[in-house]
Amino acid sequence: MSVMPDRWIRQMAAEHGMIEPFVETQKREGVISYGLSSYGYDARVADEFKIFTNVDSAVIDPKAFAPTSFVDRKGPACIIPPNSFALAHTVEYFRIPRDILVICLGKSTYARCGIIVNVTPLEPEWEGQVTIEISNTTPLPAKIHAHEGICQFLFLQGAGPCEVSYADKAGKYMRQRGVALPKL
Repeated sequence: MSVMPDRWIRQMAAEHGMIEPFVETQKREGVISYGLSSYGYDARVADEFKIFTNVDSAVIDPKAFAPTSFVDRKGPACIIPPNSFALAHTVEYFRIPRDILVICLGKSTYARCGIIVNVTPLEPEWEGQVTIEISNTTPLPAKIHAHEGICQFLFLQGAGPCEVSYADKAGKYMRQRGVALPKL
């Protein structure tokens, strides 16, 4: 497997709409960086957040997810309470080629503040806005800045196309927009 470079990412975005909207150079002045980097793409977090709360004493169950488990917030920033968690989504819409697997890593700027970003791999031929899981591991409230960088995606090319892609399986999170909650 090879990690794909900036020129390949740029070409796939331009010719195949792999990332839309696509920011061709890394933006960093006064913001948490986003856009094309040497061997990846730094995605932005949108301005819609679902912050987990225990107001109604809900139990988190991936098989029976209760909407009362969170509160919705929309705006230029999100405050995640201490030792809590929020869901958000990328500004960008991704279309993953059949021979590519995408891995996500959190931005070091947030990690150095105790904010951990988790995204599961983007499978071959998956497409949509990516739901992002953001954990505040600190005993202090944490601020997330909308429309700025939140994570970096690395594109790994397999030795050849896979036999069965996410699209072939009719995956349950295909073409998602906004935050996608757990589904069975």
